[in-house]
Amino acid sequence: MTVDLRSDTMTRPTAGMLDAMRQAVVGDDVWEEDPTVKTLEHTLAARFGKEAGLFCPTGTMANQVALKTLTQPGQELLCDYTTHIYQYESGAYALLSGLSTKVLHGDRGRLSAEQIRPAINADDIHKARTSVVCLENTCNKGGGSVYRLPGVLAIRQVCREHGMALYLDGARLFNALALSGESAEDWGRAVDMLCIGLSKGLGCPAGTVLLGSRAHIQQARRWRKVFGGGMRQVGYLAAAGLYALEHHVDRLAEDHRKARELANVVQQRPWCRDLLPVETNIVLFHLDPAYDPDAFILALESGGVQTIGMGGDLIRLVTHLDIDDQGLQLALDVLRRIP
Repeated sequence: MTVDLRSDTMTRPTAGMLDAMRQAVVGDDVWEEDPTVKTLEHTLAARFGKEAGLFCPTGTMANQVALKTLTQPGQELLCDYTTHIYQYESGAYALLSGLSTKVLHGDRGRLSAEQIRPAINADDIHKARTSVVCLENTCNKGGGSVYRLPGVLAIRQVCREHGMALYLDGARLFNALALSGESAEDWGRAVDMLCIGLSKGLGCPAGTVLLGSRAHIQQARRWRKVFGGGMRQVGYLAAAGLYALEHHVDRLAEDHRKARELANVVQQRPWCRDLLPVETNIVLFHLDPAYDPDAFILALESGGVQTIGMGGDLIRLVTHLDIDDQGLQLALDVLRRIP
């Protein structure tokens, strides 16, 4: 038996999800004739208080389409240095949108209005105009840390004062809402655009839905086409998303519980130098300097537990839909056996 804790992207469709995909009514989405895609877009837009949605094949594409929609070449985006847009999207903001980037060091990936305000470039012809603030919730490299709505509303106010857009990468937003209990609609209305990932905690094979005003989504549809994201009978993937919204949202608390159980063991072991607070489904910890990260990962793999390093001595464990109680127990036993 192997337990894959590398990422919540490792899930495979459940039997019920596969049945929903097989039964999907589909059409050509480039022609805007796929009824299942339309239903998914409308469903998520309504849940988050937005006017419209746009299905994208990946989270990276959704992020980049949003940046292209909200900015002009030569402008600047502002984000935490851990964000996916900055760390894991190959500099696409520069290549595709002609943006420069200013990164800040927040609290485990979370920025505050007080940090953002002085970082905004003034009306100075020598500097790029700061035009968009990008947030990520939950923050992956912050150990699945969660923004709370009041802090984001304060950031929105700063953005409005300076004529800037506010964008939310919500790849794991449902995990954040499962913890905070805050309103999805309130979150949607707090930002100009946001994306909702389907292929992580919700367990879909692919897909991210970008949400915004009708005008923004109309423009985003054009940029999705330019970036090669226009697909045809994509309703099969959209059907997986609709199934997940009905069956996989409430169960996210189970992933969080299992992550806490892993964390309780990790923090007691001699090889753990520092464990980041565990709020959702990500367990992130630093190894003691006496332990080699590659050797540590191999030791876990030899016991049947797959995980990854996040750079230097940082190790990540992620719980998800495919980790049942038996798999959790195996992972706990292996972690306890490593001296």
